[in-house]
This record gives sequence, C-alpha cells and structure tokens, in this order.
Amino acid sequence: MTAGVRQDPREATRPRTPRRTRLPALLALLIGLAGVGYRLALLLADAPPTNSDEATMGLAALHIARGEGFPVWFYGQAYMGTLEAYLAAPLVALAGPSVLVLRLPTLALYALFLALSWRLTRRLGGDRWFALLVVAVLALGADRVVKNQLIAGGGYPELNPAGVALALLTVSLCAGVAGARLPRRAAAAGAEAAGSVAAGSEAAGAEAAAAAAGAAARLVRWAGWGLVSGLLLWADPLILPFVLALGAVLAALRRRELIGRAGAALAAGLLLGAAPMLLDSLRHGRNPLAAVLTASGADAAATWGERLYGGLVLGPPLGMGFCSPGHCAGWQLWWAPTFVVLLALATTAAWRTLRRTLRPADLGHFPFAANDNSPRSGDDPAGATEWRVSAAVRLALLAGAGAVLAAYTASSAAGRTPVESARYLSVLAVAMPALLWPLRAAARRTGLWPSPRHRDEATGSDRPGHHVDEPEPFNTGDRMRTRAAGVVAVAVLAGMLGTGAVATAGTIGGVPATHAEADRHRVLVDTLGALGVRHVRAGYWTCNRLTFVTGEDVRCAVVDDDLRPGFDRLPEYRRAVDADPDAAWVAPAGSPLAARLDGRLGPGPGTLRMVEVPGWRIYLPRR
Repeated sequence: MTAGVRQDPREATRPRTPRRTRLPALLALLIGLAGVGYRLALLLADAPPTNSDEATMGLAALHIARGEGFPVWFYGQAYMGTLEAYLAAPLVALAGPSVLVLRLPTLALYALFLALSWRLTRRLGGDRWFALLVVAVLALGADRVVKNQLIAGGGYPELNPAGVALALLTVSLCAGVAGARLPRRAAAAGAEAAGSVAAGSEAAGAEAAAAAAGAAARLVRWAGWGLVSGLLLWADPLILPFVLALGAVLAALRRRELIGRAGAALAAGLLLGAAPMLLDSLRHGRNPLAAVLTASGADAAATWGERLYGGLVLGPPLGMGFCSPGHCAGWQLWWAPTFVVLLALATTAAWRTLRRTLRPADLGHFPFAANDNSPRSGDDPAGATEWRVSAAVRLALLAGAGAVLAAYTASSAAGRTPVESARYLSVLAVAMPALLWPLRAAARRTGLWPSPRHRDEATGSDRPGHHVDEPEPFNTGDRMRTRAAGVVAVAVLAGMLGTGAVATAGTIGGVPATHAEADRHRVLVDTLGALGVRHVRAGYWTCNRLTFVTGEDVRCAVVDDDLRPGFDRLPEYRRAVDADPDAAWVAPAGSPLAARLDGRLGPGPGTLRMVEVPGWRIYLPRR
C-alpha cells in the first residue's frame, strides 16, 4: 500500500533562516559605491589628466568604431594589446570621440575589481569584516592609482579585475569537484532505484541531468580560466607571474582532471584569448616578450643602488597608492619596509597552513561536496580542505606579487624613472587579500577583530573558534606577544587607511588645475576649428591628443624641440601634414618648442604669425 508513496526530501522540512543583509556587507557596498562615485567625479572634472598615449588608444577605438581597422597592438609598437579600444569602440560609435567616453569602460572595470575582490576574500576564508577592509583599501584613490585604473592608455585598467577573476576561478576549480563526483553518484542512485517504481527512475534521471549540467558548467570554468589568461597575456604580459603561479596551483591540485577534457577546454580558451597576439606573431614574425623587455629599460644603464631604491623604497608606496601626486614624502615611505615584511609573513603563514592541511592522498583530488563549497561529512571534519585551497591560492598570489616586484626592481626603469614607472606595480593590488591576511589573523587572535557568530553561506569561514592558520596562545608569554602583535597589526591597518586617505586628498586637491588645463585645451581645439586649420605639427604629447578629440578633423605630425620629425605612431598623419603647405604649428606657451618657433615670427613671406590662446600658441605660415 505504501509502495507508491514518495517521501519528501529531509531538507524540505528544515526551517529556513531568512536571509538578511549584514552590516559589513552593507558598509562594503556603500564604500564601494563611494569609490566608484569618487572616480566618476574625477572623470567629470577631466581628471586624471589625459595624454597622447591615451589618445592613441582612443584613435584605435575610433578606427574600430568606423570599421577602418582592427589593430592588435598599441599603434607604433608590437606589444600591449588594444583590448581597451575594443571595449570603448561601441561607446565611441554612439557618442563620438571624447576622453570621458573612452574612460567609461575603465570605470566599469574598476567597479568589477571591487566586487571580485570582495568575493575572492570571502572564498579564501576571510570573514565579512576582513572583506570590508580589503574593499576600503582598494576604494582609496591616490594619484598613481587612479591613473592606472582610469586612463585608457593600454594594459593597466583591465589587469587587476582579470587577475582577481583568475584567482576566483582557481579557487572554484580546486574547491569544487561537483562535475567529477556527480556522475558516480548518479550511477549509484540508478542502481539502487532499479527495482523501484516510477519515483526511482525519475530521481535517477534528475540526478543524471544534474550531473551533466554540473560537468558542463565545470568545463566552462576551465575554458574561462584559459580565456582570461590568454586575454591578459595579450593585453599586457606584466600579469604573467600571477598567471603562472595560479596555473601551478591548478596543476598541483587538479593534475588528474587536467589530463582529460578539462585540459582541452583550458587550452582552447587560452588559444582563443591569445589569438590576436599569436596570429600577429605568426604573420609578422614579431616577439612581444622581446619588445616588452626593450621598452622596460632592460637595455639601458642604471646602477643597482638606483634600482633598489626605485624598486623597493619608492615602488610599493607609489604603485599601491600611499604617496602624494608625483612624489613620495619621507613619512609616506613607511609602507616600503612594511610591504616587504607583510609579504614575508603572509607567505610564511600560507605555506605553514598548506603544509599542515596537506596529505599525500589529497593531491589531485579533494573530497568536496556537490555544493562546491564545503566538504562532505566525515571526509574533512575540520574543514582542512577549505584552508588547503585558500592557502595554496594565497601562496600563488603572494608569489606573483613577489615576482612582479623583483622583476621591476631588476629593471633599469625602476632606477631611471621610478615615479612614472611605478605603474608597473599596479598589479600588486591583486594580492591584497593575501597580503593583509597576517594583520587580520593577528588582530583576531587578540580580540581586536570582530568575532563572527554565524556560519557563512558561501565558504563556511565565519564559524567561531579555532582556525587552521590561527594557532591559539598557550601561556602567558605567548599571550603577551600575541597581544603586542595584534596592536601592531591594528596600527598598520590604521596607518594604511590614514596614509591612503591623505594621498587621496592630495589627488583631489590637484583636480582644479587639471580641469583648468582641459578647458584651455578645449579652447585650443575650438580656435583651430575657427581658423580652418586641418593639419599641424606639434610635440609628441600634443599631437594624437589633438587628433583624437577632433575625430581626425585635425591631423598632426610630431616634431621635437629642434623642429625635426619625431615619433609618429600613425605615419599616415605625417604624409597628410607634409602635403599641406598651410600646415600650422602648435606648442604649449613657454615650452622650448614655442621658444624655437618664436624665432621664425616675422612680417614677410616664409615667416610665421602667431595666434595666442590661454596656455597655447598657434603658428600660421605667411604666404
């Protein structure tokens, strides 16, 4: 009589706890919106200042929007992909060329970076308050930081969100084997239900369908990992250390899976993402890596003292947003030794956690349940698998950060142009959750960090009590040292937020001057249009900026301060200018180029006459 009765799943009878927005999540949302709003306000005020390199990317976007060309590389060189131009091209097609339109995609990339950083911190096992701290640090916007995030000059705005996305995919692939385990479960369920009636076959069919969907979703994640990696390598190989380190984690923890369809999906995604770079290299025999090394100053001279000072002393404070616009005050350099110490402490902590939670039998296969988050009951009672994956990914992020810093310090760019070249360290922000981990752990052990009371829905990391990587003090001396470490950790965190806030205020203070300069440039463009000027000669930092904002109505050829031909990223512009006998000259007021052109002013034929606008001088030939 009861054969056809089907019992409801046990989970269906459990009362559901109503989901509610918790305070740290709400604060993180508000701080994130404030960070995005601050950067939008900067864009509306013409800050940070634009330049001809950004205009070159804008010209690529303009050509893509018009269907006139589909460039692979930044014009005039064989490295740095034009991903930003392709992202901006639809907006340029709709609204026309402008710096604001060009930067809207980079602003969206920054917002994505904040959201992914919150998610990565949570998936690594950090509580909500720690994720809030990470978002708060990343919301600050010093001069060098907002330039890297907002200026569409090639390479930098997309590296951080893509790098964090790659780390998230690594966590997901290492912590979830739903696609690998569900088929076996489906087979077992089918065998048990073979002698049952319709209810059993329906359950087996449903689980088989779920298994297929899970396997397909997992393959998509593998392909996504490869696609993001390929796009990063095309956009800028600066991110290569992070790609290699995270790839090593996958190879170590999922090597069996990589041998099969997962490896094929990853390889397909990698080839697709890097396709523009690979096809261009095959067609023209170019080597992007050699071009990058040459451009970074590897062939120029700089003493090791200059490199060490520029790379280890100036580099971390400038590159990570703890310095004033264009320079570092002495007191702001405190972050340089702190960064190195934190890097060492975080690496040691991650390595120790990995060793404590690692068993030889676990390599290549972890007992995670189908929810892709927590281990099955009895397989991993202490949650060691979660911490093992967290430690491995944190170690990879720290290794990537250390490799980037070491490579930058070894380059001559660190010694020759440390202030401007600090942009190469922008990718250190990808490792922020791992870098700050020791500070959170030290503060938490001493009770100076909020203690979570509820298990986290995503990672299970918020349960109270002992954690694998947070040993408890066991005697009075240990407790005193732990207390001191916690106080130092809180002081460092406060110093980071305070120093970053001061640097951000310095950036805000420079906005009026930047806005005034942009207004003067708009007057220059309007004056050229009123004079009917279509072709000009000017310095490098003037030329492509003029050409882009005018939508190529004004074409410019580069000259140096001695009026000799300079570096034209688009040679066709020079040909057009040389063919126009009425081509004008443009120079900033008070510049060496303006002084040289002043010597050619005169009333007779062959001389120049000058039209002066605020901040600029236009020189027209007399006929």
